[in-house]
Amino acid sequence: MGKTILIVEDEKNIVDIVRFNLLREGYEVREANDGEAGLRLAREDNPDLILLDLMLPRMNGFEVCRTLRGERRTTPIIMLTAREEEADKVLGLELGADDYITKPFSMRELMARVKANIRRTDMFQDGEEQGALVFGTLELDFEARMVRKDGERVELTQREYDLLRFLAERPEKVFSREELMEQVWNYGYFGDVRTVDVTVRRLREKIEQNAAEPKHILTRRGMGYYFSASE
Repeated sequence: MGKTILIVEDEKNIVDIVRFNLLREGYEVREANDGEAGLRLAREDNPDLILLDLMLPRMNGFEVCRTLRGERRTTPIIMLTAREEEADKVLGLELGADDYITKPFSMRELMARVKANIRRTDMFQDGEEQGALVFGTLELDFEARMVRKDGERVELTQREYDLLRFLAERPEKVFSREELMEQVWNYGYFGDVRTVDVTVRRLREKIEQNAAEPKHILTRRGMGYYFSASE
């Protein structure tokens, strides 16, 4: 059975062209035209990825995303938005969306992002992972795919976990935002590097004792981000 993509979008012309391209790539497609229906299908069908519009009837995309992440559902979510406001994009990422794409978008770019997120999910479902990394009060448990701080579980989105693990496994090595987009997001040319900044900020708020003075996820000005293993 092919991978299933849920499209939650109220503009029929967008749904039609996205559906056509997804079907051509071999995906199965589910559709919802409002937020409440989208939330119901996400729960019932457990799709492999959700394309979620922000401005929806009955329940907006922000609330759909917030609800799904509150239920600890890790399905990749790409938000579709016609808005250019930075605050909207940041809010979507902070609620747990994996990425956003601004309308009008090219089908080539959308398909590339869909494939990258599906591929990343498949990678983590293949085989058993073992081991852990411990840095003072911070622990990355690979087998449980869990992060703990001071012995308590830290609720991370899939993308936040991916980024933390990538950096922690390569301590003291500096990566530019473009490199992180390629290595963690698997986007290469596609993608907005501001997504990296938002994810780093969210990670610091969750794993650092003081996000304003981080000890682990550090910035090297003009170069990028790195993980410090020092306690």
